[in-house]
Amino acid sequence: MLTSMARIPLHTLPTFRAVAKLANLRAAAEELHLTHSAVSQQIRNLEEQLGFELFERRGRRVVLNPAGEALLRSVEQALAQIDDGVQSAAAAASGSAQRLRITTLPSFAQRWLLPRMGRWRERHPQMALEIDASQQVIDLQRDGFHVAVRQGRGPWPGLVSEHLFSSPIPFIIVGSPTAARRLLGAQPEALAREPLLGDADPWNRWFAAAGLRTHVTPIANFNDAGLMLQAAEQNLGLALARELLAADALCDGRLVKLSPVEIHLEYAYPYHLVYPPALKDWPPLALLRQWLHDELERSRETLHPKARRSRARP
Repeated sequence: MLTSMARIPLHTLPTFRAVAKLANLRAAAEELHLTHSAVSQQIRNLEEQLGFELFERRGRRVVLNPAGEALLRSVEQALAQIDDGVQSAAAAASGSAQRLRITTLPSFAQRWLLPRMGRWRERHPQMALEIDASQQVIDLQRDGFHVAVRQGRGPWPGLVSEHLFSSPIPFIIVGSPTAARRLLGAQPEALAREPLLGDADPWNRWFAAAGLRTHVTPIANFNDAGLMLQAAEQNLGLALARELLAADALCDGRLVKLSPVEIHLEYAYPYHLVYPPALKDWPPLALLRQWLHDELERSRETLHPKARRSRARP
């Protein structure tokens, strides 16, 4: 006979979820910052109160049985709602003094977000930003972040995602001022003989768009576009990069666009603003959303002033 809901040890449900996902008691203990014995005891208590087992023990692994799988489906949804509620309550309780925690890719943080922090501070001096730059997809609710700027197709389960750009961001070829003195306006054949930075496939696509059939071998590849652009600024080679990430360096003269040819890559994922549903109407998030769109429009107008003037004509 099933035990009543009032007697189920609810504090064991997050532990159950962690063990179910990791299929290992020790790994779950590390994630929850508990001892191995504490996790084992909580699972045992939960099973005793329910009156049936939830896992099959297979050596060091613990695998959900059909009853455990059924419980997990309900527990995940319920705990996600609780996580949202706690995060929303914490945001409401702290009001305007809340520190807005953002996680994003290092390239976006370094090349676009950080240079604009001064304008954020001028507009919202009461609102502090805490920025985490990581290549990993951070669990917002588990790690206490309010919002993420992510690259991908989405959707992300349990989160709201909004496109930050209405149109694809072109990839352009850029080099240092030293390289530009030799190569600005040069034919694609001359550019192909230069040291190139990044993946070979986008470069081959760029040269094909420029009318040159070739297969290039870049001298260096990077796991972060910000590092690649920094290498280009230091005159180590030419870079093929998203125009947005190169925007400030182009305006400052640290990089120069070497050709009018641009390409769009179907696998170059767009940027999204991602956040828990409970924070959709949270005022600090609304301020961040508006500021991001204003700054993106400023970047577009700075890079393409002629397009701005043409839109302004009657």
